Parts: sequence; structure tokens; C-alpha cells
Amino acid sequence: MHLVQDCNAPPAAEIDFARFLAVDIRVGTVVAATPFPAARKPALKLEIDFGPGVGVKRSSAQITKHYDCDTFIGRQVAAVVNFPPRQIGKFMSEVLTLGFPDRDGAVVLFAPDLPVPNGARMF
Repeated sequence: MHLVQDCNAPPAAEIDFARFLAVDIRVGTVVAATPFPAARKPALKLEIDFGPGVGVKRSSAQITKHYDCDTFIGRQVAAVVNFPPRQIGKFMSEVLTLGFPDRDGAVVLFAPDLPVPNGARMF
């Protein structure tokens, strides 16, 4: 899947609210972060606790420009939790951690600015 990262691109086609609700975006707390040297682009392997409803899920995230393993534990992030798992090398990524590109195209994570319960769903 190719995602447009152009800030000047027009909005995507309109969808109804039911289609939006089909994408399950939750917040979770990073409980483990390790380097992922086998990835084609620099990445980290994350374990994210989404609370009892979803549990702990794994994600590969190309976030190494602005984030490192040592400062990432305990940070809350947003992720899509209902996409099918995706094999990335020998690693199975179970959720899509969400972010936006900065001016250079590096990922800046999307997260709440105040603590919220793990598993809280975006609305």
C-alpha cells in the first residue's frame, strides 16, 4: 500500500462514519523497544500494551530518526489494531503504529498529549 505523504495533496474521497469506525484505532503503552537491524529501512520492534481487551501487540516502526529504544518505554502511542498481521522479514507486525511525516519525511508519532487508559479507542 502506498501512502501519500504530500502535505499539499487533496483530501481522500469522502466516506461515511460507519467506514471510519471500521478502522479500530487504540492507544497503548510501549513496554519494550528493540532495534530491528534486519529491516530494509531503519526501524524499531515495539511491544505495545493495549490493555485487557486487545492485549500486548508487536509492531515494526520506522521511527529511528526521532526516537530510540532507551527513551521509548512507557510512551503512549496510537495504532490501528484491526489490520491483518504483516510479515516484515522474520518479524510479524500485528498493529500499525501511527505517525505523520516531518518536513524531511521522518515519522513523528501520533499520541495523546495527556495519559489515557490503554485500549482507549479513538472517536
